[in-house]
Amino acid sequence: MEWFEYFAALARTSEGTVPPFSGSYVNYVHRLPLGTVGLITPWNHPLLIAVKKLAPALAVGNSVVMKPSELAPLTVLQLAELCHEAGLPSGVFNCVSGLGNVAGQALVEHPVIKKIDFTGGTTTGRRVAAAAGGNLASTTMELGGKAPIVVFDDVDVDEVVNGAAFACFIASGQTCVTGARLIVHERIFEELVDKLVTKVRSIRLGDPLNDRTQMGTIISEPHLLRIHAMVERAKQAGATIRCGGRRAPDLKGYFYEPTVITNVAPDMEIVQQEVFGPVVAAYSFKDEVEAVQLANDSPFGLGAAIWTTNIKRAHRVADKLEAGIIWLNDHHRNDPSSPWGGVKDSGMGRENGLEAYRSYTHVKSVVVGFGSEKFDWFVDDTVRYG
Repeated sequence: MEWFEYFAALARTSEGTVPPFSGSYVNYVHRLPLGTVGLITPWNHPLLIAVKKLAPALAVGNSVVMKPSELAPLTVLQLAELCHEAGLPSGVFNCVSGLGNVAGQALVEHPVIKKIDFTGGTTTGRRVAAAAGGNLASTTMELGGKAPIVVFDDVDVDEVVNGAAFACFIASGQTCVTGARLIVHERIFEELVDKLVTKVRSIRLGDPLNDRTQMGTIISEPHLLRIHAMVERAKQAGATIRCGGRRAPDLKGYFYEPTVITNVAPDMEIVQQEVFGPVVAAYSFKDEVEAVQLANDSPFGLGAAIWTTNIKRAHRVADKLEAGIIWLNDHHRNDPSSPWGGVKDSGMGRENGLEAYRSYTHVKSVVVGFGSEKFDWFVDDTVRYG
């Protein structure tokens, strides 16, 4: 409800502008809905991400066609039913389920669609953006990530261990801002990793309907096998699996043990590419300059976290990190008013906040002349064009 309430408030309070205009004229600018927009949602966080897109699109007056992931369509279909029961007019919020290369492609290529808001992998995002561009439709792309957690040596190690476990393993690591790279000052590296391994081994895997469960499954068998293949390639390249690194042997289903990997090099696949699972690569740095260099050594730039008690350092490092979202001594926190999106291969545009609200509109500028003098361009010999 937070997202609906926030964007409903924006719709009520949003104002146009009156920019300065030379001469006897008044210029007023207001925003209008784009028309019909296409929203493509992923299988992870299917309700949250759907609402993040739907709320601003509806708030400014658009009609919506939403295509949920074929791996998690039921949540969005139920959301649509609830919206209609709440009184949303027929045809305003429409859902089309199906495969991405069929239903998704048809949606993206349809000429009536004026904007595509897509959350998913970077490779697919490039194809979606290119197809939308064929109709000159605008896009918001929230794509992959490889979030660094940069930990300086002035922290409470136990506090960071708890924070890192949350950053790395919530939702079985299947979030775009998962803390996938743990970059720790060399003075506390071994202590922190040892304590993190102990913490991770205590995480209880199981049925999400069981109140004692702390971590659930991977979305599918193919995705689990992909995660494990990346871990195995890291091991073959010389990395050390400190814990996890295997399918949970005592559980039926797509369970993968939370995994901590050390002895990695910055150019390894496990460090550079998105795993999208419960796997974190941990390595160390000597000083602030190296910390920033390692954190930015990635094709992605969605989220990043800084752990330090030095507020000057926190702001200094935050200013240098190449990411769209940065947390200080925390991770994953989200709010409907706070812009959410990335740079580099993590996408373009923003969800949440005024940025999202405005992205579902186009601007109309109206210039009104109020001068009393008569004007005829073609009889005034003193006037020249240019």
